[in-house]
Amino acid sequence: MKSEIKKETPWTEKYRPSYFSEIIGQDMAIKQVKEFTSLISISKGEKLSAQYLAPILKKKITKKAIILHGPPGTGKTTIAQVAAKETNSELFELNASDLRDKKRLQETLKPALEQKSLIEDNKIILIDEVDGISKLDWGGLQELLDLIEASQVPIIITANDIWNRKFSTLRSKCELVKLKEIDYKTIKDFLIKILKKESLFIHNDVLTKIATKAKGDLRAAINDTQVASKLVDPSQIILDERNKEIDIFNALRLIFKGKPTSETLRIFDSVNMPIDEIILWVEENIPTEYKGEELAKAYDVLSKVDIFKGRIYKQQYWRFLVYENLLLSYGIAAAKKEIKTGFTNYKKPERILKIWLNNQKTKKKKSITQKYAHYVHIGEKRAMQEFPIIKQIIKSNKAIQKELRLSDDEVEYLER
Repeated sequence: MKSEIKKETPWTEKYRPSYFSEIIGQDMAIKQVKEFTSLISISKGEKLSAQYLAPILKKKITKKAIILHGPPGTGKTTIAQVAAKETNSELFELNASDLRDKKRLQETLKPALEQKSLIEDNKIILIDEVDGISKLDWGGLQELLDLIEASQVPIIITANDIWNRKFSTLRSKCELVKLKEIDYKTIKDFLIKILKKESLFIHNDVLTKIATKAKGDLRAAINDTQVASKLVDPSQIILDERNKEIDIFNALRLIFKGKPTSETLRIFDSVNMPIDEIILWVEENIPTEYKGEELAKAYDVLSKVDIFKGRIYKQQYWRFLVYENLLLSYGIAAAKKEIKTGFTNYKKPERILKIWLNNQKTKKKKSITQKYAHYVHIGEKRAMQEFPIIKQIIKSNKAIQKELRLSDDEVEYLER
């Protein structure tokens, strides 16, 4: 006799929001997504209510894609799904694994962008977890950029951390929508509502513990609560600390505004960014938070970071990384006299931008040189050395530009 086991629906799916009004803790992000998806109706020539038309008149949105970025479990994918439902749109979903290369993207995404929806009035493309693209998949990333440029339908992209250098061009082509970690009190209130609907009870202290340990991850908190509800004693649930990556903005906020603690020492371990780049972010944003004596003390600490960095590179004495990390995190945090409050808009380092712009120029110069060297049968090294002369030759003759099949960007570079 076969035993029948009823598989219980995960609460994360059972209580997944269906409308914007049901999504908690992300009011600002929802407002931005509403503004973006309102363009669907405009593009179809439909009449919009004053509620949806007002934000469009105030803010001119010209990007064809938006990136929802933030920590896991904060509702990025859910917001995209709700946006499709609220606008009567078919949702065509892709994952980072679908972005392996140019051929695969052309076979999947390109037809979806070109074909009209058969079941709904409109269409939205969702590209989930784009930061899952590895170095081997960068060909797919370039094709994605080209398809965004040509797209006639809105594209929603999600990412946990969008601040990797490889996404710099993608960021420039998209509206950026930041999703924040959800406050533990908001999470706890939501857990209580779920338990009431399930006619279950878990002690207040246990729910507080679950909500706190989730560290802003609503999905994780719901899963933990469902597990706890099946235990004879819910207080015996084992909750591991979430070892989540955090983005550079949250790291800076914790360093500049918070009290230095033992946790501060490890804050940059959870940032998916090289330490040299983190140093540039800290250097750029110290003046936005610190003034007077605090500013002088913070820069003094940063100078010591630079000293240890130099010793590491010159002497290959990698144990100094401990001191570099300690000074950059705890040292900078301890430079302030008191805990700071309020919102600060941290800026991307100008030095990174200058480096990137220079790399873009070098990239175009190299690609032109390679085409010319191949065409006239000389070495690339020689062509690079003679580039000032070669540049004038190519620049002065449109026929040569056409023969070398130069891109618009390459021709623009020659004209500068």
